[in-house]
Amino acid sequence: IQAVQQNLYELERAHHKIRQQYEEEIQRLRRELEARGGPPVPPSPFLQQQQQQQQQQQQQQQQAAPMGLAQPHSAGVYGGGMPPAGEPPMGGYMGAAPGYAAGGKERKPNAMTPTQVAPPPQGMPPQQAAMVRRPSPPPARGAAMGKAVSQLADIDPDTVPANLKREGADWFVIFNPKIPRALNIEHVHTLDHTSVVCCVKFSNDGKYLATGCNRTTQVWSVATGAKECVLADETAAKNGDLYIRAVCFSPDGKYLVTGAEDKQIRIWDVAKRTIRHTLSGHDQDIYSLDFSPDGSTILSGSGDRTVRLWSLESGKEVCKFTIEDMGPKDAGVTSVAFSPNGKLVAAASLDKMIRIWDVATGNPLQRIDGHKDSVYAVAFSPDGQSLLSGSLDKTLRIWDLGRYGVAGRSSDMVTCRSTLVGHKDFVLSVAYSPDGAWIVSGSKDRGVQFWDPRTSQTQCMLQGHKNSVISVALSPSQPVFATGSGDCRARIWSYDSLPPI
Repeated sequence: IQAVQQNLYELERAHHKIRQQYEEEIQRLRRELEARGGPPVPPSPFLQQQQQQQQQQQQQQQQAAPMGLAQPHSAGVYGGGMPPAGEPPMGGYMGAAPGYAAGGKERKPNAMTPTQVAPPPQGMPPQQAAMVRRPSPPPARGAAMGKAVSQLADIDPDTVPANLKREGADWFVIFNPKIPRALNIEHVHTLDHTSVVCCVKFSNDGKYLATGCNRTTQVWSVATGAKECVLADETAAKNGDLYIRAVCFSPDGKYLVTGAEDKQIRIWDVAKRTIRHTLSGHDQDIYSLDFSPDGSTILSGSGDRTVRLWSLESGKEVCKFTIEDMGPKDAGVTSVAFSPNGKLVAAASLDKMIRIWDVATGNPLQRIDGHKDSVYAVAFSPDGQSLLSGSLDKTLRIWDLGRYGVAGRSSDMVTCRSTLVGHKDFVLSVAYSPDGAWIVSGSKDRGVQFWDPRTSQTQCMLQGHKNSVISVALSPSQPVFATGSGDCRARIWSYDSLPPI
């Protein structure tokens, strides 16, 4: 009887293995069909059942685990699909069961932890495999149910008049039909990477774009789209992934500072392609970096709930701002920014708060509460009067800085001037144009939106990536912007103002 049972078990296991291989081959063919411009095909019931079982197992593991934020996934599939239970699907990532930091300390949900990308069909060049007839945004429920269209993401691009859209081979822009069109957007370059692009940043002169991905920081020519150099620390541990989560050029362009998963900040001499300083002190991953306007100081934010200032010259820590006013949720820092005059520091965190410190004294000045979920991005307006934030609650907010603004009075309070609603999923990155005329945001909905900060209205929506737009950046010197995505691409775009009609 035992022998029969054993044979039956082995037969069932072999049958399951063959069936799984069969389903995986069908999935590969489906991906190839979509890559060639065919319609998307839903997964088979067998794979759907497998995914449901995996999600149930992850939920059980999550309930049994200590409280805390998931660490970077050690494995998983990047792209469509559900995130681990209990963890926001930040940046479109889907991984294995979430892990936890020692002592239960929370870490930032992985917007930037990549996962595996579906391989291109055999025999097809990667660039050709990446081309699609049109990147399709996630389906809009309201539109499908016949409800009134309230957001650009709900609009079917095929129904938009020619004067309100711009299309390329694998991208399109839809302009808001309710307001005059004021911009023209064009694709300039596509910069292919071998892993997820976690961050993008221009040099101050606008000549170069830095991108951060797995183990390397890459510097590209904005004019030609050519790769100028690849910066990689050969002394870093070789095991596992090492994603560069943040990059920032010094104002004079001589140095490029990078922040990574190994808790280290590296200051690169761009011309020599060597590391000038390695800054150690943070206890968790580095998620954001900024330079002071005078170029003397580096600002860093980490999942360890601290914001730190470092001397570029000495490589030493100058000041540490610690978040002491802990709420019910851990306050890992997700984004940091210097004010234009260098007197203030702002930090966004997982506990839905934005905090402002005085650089000269190190004293906390204000805790800004308003978002309904973790805040993932902050940026000062060029005039220093406002602060912009983007959140997992799918909104952006513009805050009047009141007494802390350049022209503020002592009696003025920090207030929310407007809430920008239009994205269908998490807002992962925000930026101002150099003249302050536009706000740009990137989202897990794979879209980029341009907003008018004076009216809080969306000017247009760009769909040009096949996964989350993790990072957006605008050139300080020319009408160009860049996007970094989970589809292993960075793209450079131009935006030009149109004369009033």
